[in-house]
Amino acid sequence: MEKLQNEGVLLVQQKKEWGEILTGFETKNKYVIINPSGEQLYWVGEESSFLSRWFLKNLRPFTLHILSPQGNLVLKLVRPFRLFLSELSVFDSTDRFLGEIKQKFSFFSRKFVVKDATGRELYEIFGPFLHPWTFRILRNGEEVGKISKKWSGLGQELFTRADNFNIVFPPGIDGEQKGVLLGALFLIDMLFFEER
Repeated sequence: MEKLQNEGVLLVQQKKEWGEILTGFETKNKYVIINPSGEQLYWVGEESSFLSRWFLKNLRPFTLHILSPQGNLVLKLVRPFRLFLSELSVFDSTDRFLGEIKQKFSFFSRKFVVKDATGRELYEIFGPFLHPWTFRILRNGEEVGKISKKWSGLGQELFTRADNFNIVFPPGIDGEQKGVLLGALFLIDMLFFEER
């Protein structure tokens, strides 16, 4: 996670799934994580069943494995099935629990709470109803970071489900907190930008 420690901004690119376009079947999500200078830091691969992808769509349980370019596990993100108020747990490569993201009930916005391994609330993430592609990372009510979905171009937006995001981390935080906030980005992608 030392590469995470050194980065203040990351870009997450979902890989195009041509099989989805041609067949209509939801395939396992794959992503790359790069820094602003274009260096690929990590690969991300989804572990889930075909039936859960087909029937549960964006509500499906899954595990995301974040791997170094050499194929070493860096982080594991686990989302159990939840019909309402999703959550996601983040573990390091030794299966040590780092923290979790829990969706909070809200009528006119999208809210999440981010907690560390002890259950202490670190951040709230707030997605305003009228700005559906922007999620503000808040500490004590003040914006300290941001998760944004980026326009992928007309062809990609119309014909694929491949999304691009960037995350601006709060300044001065450690790699573990950055890993948990990265988990929030993937949960947001699944809840709001995957096929329903």
